[in-house]
This record gives sequence, C-alpha cells and structure tokens, in this order.
Amino acid sequence: MMELTFKKVKKAGKSLALISDFKRNEVLNAVADAIATHKDEILRANAEDLAWMDRSNPLYDRLQLTEERLRGIASDMRHVAMLPSPLGKTLMEKTLDNGLRLRRVSVPFGVIGMIYEARPNVTFDVFSLCFKTGNACLLKGGRDADASNRAIVELIHDVLNKYGIDPYVVELLPATHESTALLLNAVGYVDLCIPRGGKKLIEFVRDNAKVPVIETGAGVVNTYFDKDGDTAIGARIINNAKTRRPSVCNALDCLLIHADRLSDLPELCAPLTAHDVRLVCDEMAYSALQGKYPSQLLAHADDDTFGTEFMDYVLAIKTVSSLDEALEHIDRYGSCHSECIVTKTQLNAIKFQAEVDAACVYVNAPTSFTDGAQFGLGAEIGISTQKLGPRGPMALEEITTYKWLIDGNGQIRE
Repeated sequence: MMELTFKKVKKAGKSLALISDFKRNEVLNAVADAIATHKDEILRANAEDLAWMDRSNPLYDRLQLTEERLRGIASDMRHVAMLPSPLGKTLMEKTLDNGLRLRRVSVPFGVIGMIYEARPNVTFDVFSLCFKTGNACLLKGGRDADASNRAIVELIHDVLNKYGIDPYVVELLPATHESTALLLNAVGYVDLCIPRGGKKLIEFVRDNAKVPVIETGAGVVNTYFDKDGDTAIGARIINNAKTRRPSVCNALDCLLIHADRLSDLPELCAPLTAHDVRLVCDEMAYSALQGKYPSQLLAHADDDTFGTEFMDYVLAIKTVSSLDEALEHIDRYGSCHSECIVTKTQLNAIKFQAEVDAACVYVNAPTSFTDGAQFGLGAEIGISTQKLGPRGPMALEEITTYKWLIDGNGQIRE
C-alpha cells in the first residue's frame, strides 16, 4: 500500500517539470489566499492537537498555530512565489577543444521526504519550497500534530485540484513509526530525506536511513559576552535570543560571560525576569546574581547543564577567563548551529567568526535571526548543520541539484 503511494508521488514529481514557473507562483499565491479563507478549519484542527498536549510542554509553542502565525505563513509563501526560480540556471558553461559544449544546469532533486515533529507550519514551508523548485514531497509529521497537518494538506490538495495539478506532488504519510521506517528505506522513490526536530529524531534518521539524508541539527546555542561587550546591547541580544520563542532551534541556551564582567551580569539578565527565565549558573555567576535576581529562578549548574538544548525558559550561564576559553566551550558543547559574540573589539569579532565551527556566526546580533525568512530566502526547509552539501537555512537553491548537458556534433573519443 505504501509503495503504491511512493510510486504515485514519484510520478507526480515528474509532471512538475511541465508546469511553468508562472503557474507555480500562481498556485502558491492561491494557497496563501486559502490559508486566510480557511483559517477557522485549520485552527480547529490545531486546537484538537493542542488539547492532547500539556501547556507546560516545550513543544506546545511549536505546535500552536494562531491567526497571526497563519498570516505570517501566508506572507512567507507569497514571498517564495516572488523569488526567482532556481531551476534551469546555467551554473557553468564551457566548450572543450574538441568542440563539445558542456553546461551544468540546476534541476530538482525529484522526491524529498521530510520527517518532522510537532510543527505544522513546516507542512506549509516544505510544500512551498518543494513546489517552487519542482520537487514532490513526502511528509511524515508527528502524531502530536496529525490533525493540523491533515487539515493543511487537504487545503493544499483542494488548490492543486482546482489548477489541474496532480495532488500527489505533496502527500502526508500516516503518523506511525512504520511510515518512518518505510520512508527511510524508500530507495528508488525518495531522492533525499531531511529530518527536522530534536537530537534523537535526527540521530535515528541518520543511523537508519538507506536514502540520502541532510541533517538539520539540534540547536545548542551559545552567546559569549566579551570583556569589552556593550552592556545595553548585550542585554537586548540575550533577552531576544532567549525569550522570543524559546522552543525553536535558534533560541539561546548558554550565556558565556568574561570573568571581568560578572558585575554586569545582573543588568544583562534583568530583562529575563519578565518571562521568569530560570538561570542555571556556575559558582561564580551564581554568586554574582545572588540577591540581584529572583532567588526562586536561580539554580546551580551540574554536569548535564552545558550542551543541553532547553527549548524552554531556562538559560545556562558559564564564566570564562578569555575568548579562547569561550571558543573551547563552544567547540565542546555547541551543535554547529548558531553562535554569537558581543564585543567592541574588532580583532576578537574576527577571531570568533573565523574559529567558531557553526552554520551561522553572529557579532553583536542575536541568534534568533537564523531563519530562512529572516535571511530573505522566503522560508526554510530546515537549518543544516553539516558541512557536506548545504549549510545553514535551506531554501530554494539548497533543495536543487544539477546535471551536465553536453552538446556535440559527431565527436568521438579516441
């Protein structure tokens, strides 16, 4: 039964090659319009999912859709429609001495499998990016978001049918472990699989897939406040990176502070009290905050504190004696996602950006900007933390590949 679905999706993907970019954009705008006209149905389905999840669960915020978030999703989809197509671009061209003309041209991957957790917005994002790039997509969402995902895919299918497009260009698989296993083993049907979620999900996909995988890593994110960092700028950056949306992968997990600036730590952390952020500190940071930050929100760090992606209103704080010590900490505990330095010293900023091994490295700006839409890419299919292939926010160009086109006139190889 599942193999039949895979075959239909692969066939539908090939039909995308016959659709003009103008029509693709028209469909994307129509889906964006449908989000507005059918928001009540989507929100009802989302409420059904939310009813099964404890509000204290860090994933609750990821799962939740609101009218404002739906407007943002529709806006991102329209932005994708406005972007130039990445397909059919001549990436390289040359003529050999024997007269053969060689061109390297961008093309779709074919069928992209997406495995993700309780994030129904991903359903829209993946469809918009895959459809724009001529890729069919097989979606395997989490059980927590199944009602939301099904309402979203039903809406997309309705629009596709109105435009005479095979709805199998996007298909949602059952939210079961069996579906995950079959997708990971769909050799010959799935050209690329992208996991998007927590560390356990990503490691499971990497370790069990027989189809090619691009890792979108978990975000263990650090910000280093340097010896001459600006306190006002630092406080804004720390607060925004931690509290804007603590459940997302670009949220701040650990503040590294130079020992000479511990007296400024209460001021740096003061804005966090508005969100009751719990601070888990090493001894020096704890002493600096004691009596100057709510005692019920202060805790001592242990061996498991650093290197944890909290996805909640929790922030680790570590005192370091130098930039080099901060770099060593990031090298040990970071996840190659996003890292930040707050400094006035240009040489330290240059050293930090040169030596930190991460997809996105910031100077005096919060890691909350690590996002496809914020980078002007329209949306993202994930944040790749690996080095082979795309890295950072993956959007249109990152989900295309290329092929060589060779034109001759009867040449033969001697």
